[in-house]
Amino acid sequence: MKATIPLFLPRRLRAVAGGLALSGLAAGPAAAQTPAAAPAPTVLGTPAAAAPTGPWTLQAAVDYALAHNLTVRASDLNAQQQLASVRLNRAALLPSLGFNGTQGFNFGTNRDPFTNQFQQLNVRTNNFTLSGQATIFSGFQLRNTIKQGVLEAEATRFDVEKARNDLSLNVASSFLQLLLAQELIRASEARLSTTQAQVSRSEKLLKAGAVAEGNVLDSRAQLAGEERTLVTAQNQLSLAQLSLVQLLNLDPATASRFTVVAPTLPDPSTLAPASDALDPNATFEIARQRQPEIKAADLRVASAQRGLDIARGGYYPRLTVAGGVQTGFSSVRTQAVRTVGDPIAVPVLQVNPAVPGGYSASPYVLLSPQANVTTLPYNFFDQLADNRGEFVQFSLNVPILNGLQTRVGVQRAQISVQQAALRSEQVQLQLRQTIQQSYADALAAQRRYAASSRQVEALSLAFRNAEIRFNNGLLNGTDFNIARNNLTAAESDMIQAKYEFFFRYKVLDFYQGKPLAL
Repeated sequence: MKATIPLFLPRRLRAVAGGLALSGLAAGPAAAQTPAAAPAPTVLGTPAAAAPTGPWTLQAAVDYALAHNLTVRASDLNAQQQLASVRLNRAALLPSLGFNGTQGFNFGTNRDPFTNQFQQLNVRTNNFTLSGQATIFSGFQLRNTIKQGVLEAEATRFDVEKARNDLSLNVASSFLQLLLAQELIRASEARLSTTQAQVSRSEKLLKAGAVAEGNVLDSRAQLAGEERTLVTAQNQLSLAQLSLVQLLNLDPATASRFTVVAPTLPDPSTLAPASDALDPNATFEIARQRQPEIKAADLRVASAQRGLDIARGGYYPRLTVAGGVQTGFSSVRTQAVRTVGDPIAVPVLQVNPAVPGGYSASPYVLLSPQANVTTLPYNFFDQLADNRGEFVQFSLNVPILNGLQTRVGVQRAQISVQQAALRSEQVQLQLRQTIQQSYADALAAQRRYAASSRQVEALSLAFRNAEIRFNNGLLNGTDFNIARNNLTAAESDMIQAKYEFFFRYKVLDFYQGKPLAL
């Protein structure tokens, strides 16, 4: 979206407008409002489909823009992303738990991991580990990280409100610019009709010999000038329509058919003087308590302080605990199974000194059981059960010297706190200056309108007198056109002062928390 910002606007209001305002009006930061419910998502980068038809009121335009403007939706997505980061930080307090399983194949001479024997075999091994780890103490860094994330999430929520407020004022600016262009067109058309009648009258007087030909030529030149003025006003209307359509994220092809409801605005001269009705200091105090950018800046100061606590946590020891269960399997491992076979008869000897050796067989025998050892394959699940082992370990890390990284990190965090505090002061200063500028502009616009009204009244009488003298041939065309141009300039200045006053007035009302309505 590209548009020009009028040079007569205050510098800070032009900056807030962000290139969205046209000549005569601009937008600035607005009072905090509660965000409306998120609209049903539409395809990013494409205009919304179901747009209301018929003339638009300011409230309808603001509501529709808040629901469909891409900038507001992008801010809302940023806030949702920050909330996801908060959930991630909180999950860091939970222990970590993981399961690891491996399977390997070894060929040739290999060491059995369970028997520690080297064998010329092809070995398949499996290892399974279920382990977990938890941080017992880390200098409160995890908890401070959570608190910092909560503060940042709250700040981004206020960023969404600020985007909504800025959009509301931008819509109001374009809406009033559209009304201004329409009123300028009506005034230009009225002057064009009068000039056309004047040309026709001059031509008749020329035929009657009552005026010189130069008067007719001057009237025709004035008619051409009025036609150019009307075209300029029509171009301003087209640009205002396009600007408002873009803010609403509507199809630009509908800009030429976009119409608004023109409210009845009171005469600024009939209202109480702006100096009596408005107090910039009181308005600032109210806005300071309500403005989302002020709250967001304060929250980011607190977030920077939490960042300092996180950096200082690097000075503290870190204590962690880990534990797990592990087991494994080897394809070459076997198990010996002892079985009892049939008993055998073993003769029992008895003492017999009569025989050599002193012993002879007795009539008795001893039945002795036989033990057989059988090597069988070691079942997979039996190995997993028999090879199981558990472990628990505590780890203490005491920082002594890490290249001054912690010290430098703390110093950088301290600078970040000072920067956040400075930005907070800058935001408040900008808010105060914007309110003071809006107040001064509203007061100046009201006074300019009153002066222009008196000027228009005086120039209207002078023009009617000049018109009578011109029709009677007592005034040349140059002087008559000067009188007409003076009246035209005064009328245009009065109209612009009127709409500028109402916009500045509504901006100050908006800072006070009043609804944005005409």
